[in-house]
Amino acid sequence: MTKVSLRRIFHTWWPLAASWLFMGTELPMISAVMARLANPKIHLAAYGGVVFPIALIIEAPIIMLLAASTALSKDWVSYRKGYRFMMWAGGTLTAIHFAIAYTPLFYPVVQNLMGVPDEIVEPARLGMMIMIPWTWTIAYRRYHQGVLIRFGHSRAVGLGTAIRLASNAGMMAVVIGAGRLIGVDVPGIVVGTSGIAAGVISEAIYAGIAVRPVLRREMPQTPTVSPPLTWPAFFDFYWPLAVTALLNLIVQPMGSAAVSRMPLALDSLAVWPVVGGLTFMLRSMGFAYNEVVVALLDEPGALRNLRQFTGLLFAGVTAAIVVVAATRLSFLWFHTVSGLDAGLTALARNGLWAAALWPGLSVLQNWFQGVIVNQRKTRVITESVIVFMGVTGAVLVWGAATAAFVGLYVGLAAFVIGQAAQVGWLWWRSRPLFAALQARDTALLTAPSPSCAAD
Repeated sequence: MTKVSLRRIFHTWWPLAASWLFMGTELPMISAVMARLANPKIHLAAYGGVVFPIALIIEAPIIMLLAASTALSKDWVSYRKGYRFMMWAGGTLTAIHFAIAYTPLFYPVVQNLMGVPDEIVEPARLGMMIMIPWTWTIAYRRYHQGVLIRFGHSRAVGLGTAIRLASNAGMMAVVIGAGRLIGVDVPGIVVGTSGIAAGVISEAIYAGIAVRPVLRREMPQTPTVSPPLTWPAFFDFYWPLAVTALLNLIVQPMGSAAVSRMPLALDSLAVWPVVGGLTFMLRSMGFAYNEVVVALLDEPGALRNLRQFTGLLFAGVTAAIVVVAATRLSFLWFHTVSGLDAGLTALARNGLWAAALWPGLSVLQNWFQGVIVNQRKTRVITESVIVFMGVTGAVLVWGAATAAFVGLYVGLAAFVIGQAAQVGWLWWRSRPLFAALQARDTALLTAPSPSCAAD
């Protein structure tokens, strides 16, 4: 009999999905506030086209700490090894962020490599300076969230993200209010990045508090993993995940650089974070699924119902984005909620159709990746991201070279086509793993019970 029911999968998934959804509302919320401040087009482009992509690249090596901690933090020895790595990596990457933001290194990166419009360079640098806490706090938070998920406390993850969102909104209100009190129009990039910094700090503090009972009471009661996790084993497991995240995020500024060389460049860069924020909210339903698969697949009989839940989730998120794109919901979101003017709203609504398959593909990607991480074949994920980069990059280069289509449309289509290729690769390479898991479940579910064996 299957022990991992659809109900249990749902109850493990929904707090993580809520966490990702809360996180997904962060970018639209910031965009909506910035769109109502002075020079919205410039500051939205600076944040969405420069600050956010660069910050993501810097944090890339620690993004997969959530999956790694969920998979490996089974005992105290394993937890401590991962903790030491998290602290070292978070500090090193924060130093890199500091060097880019506060030294002349910023200009060759943004002007020469990314080629963004001149008017957004200085606002982007100011935003990078404010975002200094980003990387270390995310490393700390994601590592301890993995421990919470491993020990069945996924609801704490969702609560932490709600705290982050509330802190973000509160800080933006404080900054805007302080500016008006002293008679200064605070730039949108300062408002947005101050909110982001406050949010990630608050969530990291909460994660550290929430994980303490697990570390003190639950983890010491778990049996020690045999053989114990060694540094070579840890790095053999983790380096493909780190490289994967880095390669995956390099594509983000590649997209900004390519869009900057296509028609309607500034408009497309301004709309990019708004459309990206909406699609991220729907894609987040799939992001949450990776850790669910990693945590539950070890249990006998899990494969069948996890596969069924994948199909239901794919259908749900695909239907949701089609409904939004095909109705006035898109106008309400982009114009009324996000605050875009009529021209940018029309651009965003059309661009949403180019991203219609993106949320469903994210569900499939995280289904296959969860199986692969659970089985510790993480190099396959790196291969898939290389495929993603190659296909996405080819479409972006074609779009920039021809300059025949609006940059937003080409950029979104490039990411969707690239992810479709990535999902295809993951499916192909994971077939032996699925066969082995199916054989395991079949053997366990058909084996006679101990009482029958005694008879």
